[in-house]
Amino acid sequence: MSRNGSIVGALLLSLGLVGAGWFAAQGMARLRTADRYVTVKGSAERIVDADLVVWPLAHSVGGNDLADVQRRLDANTATIRAFFAGAGFKPAEIVVSPPRLEDRWAYAYGDNRPPERFRYATTVTLRTSNVATALAVLRRSGELVSRGVMLGTGEDGRASGPEFDYTRLNDIKPTLIAEATANARRSAEQFAKDSGARIGGIRSANQGVVDISDRDQGSPQVKKVRVVTTVEYFLKD
Repeated sequence: MSRNGSIVGALLLSLGLVGAGWFAAQGMARLRTADRYVTVKGSAERIVDADLVVWPLAHSVGGNDLADVQRRLDANTATIRAFFAGAGFKPAEIVVSPPRLEDRWAYAYGDNRPPERFRYATTVTLRTSNVATALAVLRRSGELVSRGVMLGTGEDGRASGPEFDYTRLNDIKPTLIAEATANARRSAEQFAKDSGARIGGIRSANQGVVDISDRDQGSPQVKKVRVVTTVEYFLKD
């Protein structure tokens, strides 16, 4: 009985070792499968028209008589307002910033004083969703110069010029993300096919950056909206 018990015990031990090895092998196989994944990117683009234009028109006058400088600046501001109003823009779409007065002699020394003591400047800004009319008026902006308005640079040192924006991104964003994600999956499926595997579930996903840029330099009123998504898929045999 003792000998038979030893034989049975040895058999059970062998079966246990074999079973443990099998389960370990299966566990390692699942681990290797779960650890395999592919990272892909998908993109989608739309060409859209800008729906908002912001056009700051900075202008200034100079002179030695403060009252005269202020009168001329007010006259030029009225000219710009009339220019926009004549094109059909509403008063609420035309904003005048507070004027900025510079005494150029205050920081001058000796004979280095500039010929004009005062420089008075302000900015008249058109903010409208009527982009087509704003483009038409932009082509006629030379009329302001012919009326004696000296257009200059804004407070940031940049020349006055319109900025076109697209504000309805949320209307097209879900569709773009869905299209970009579908393109990413197609790339992952092709990679898996080439490597003899199949696509599993999503390991992680990142929407990435939504970029709005000009379609080209010649038409800033036409925008290109681009979405890029990054997705990681598990691979399985």
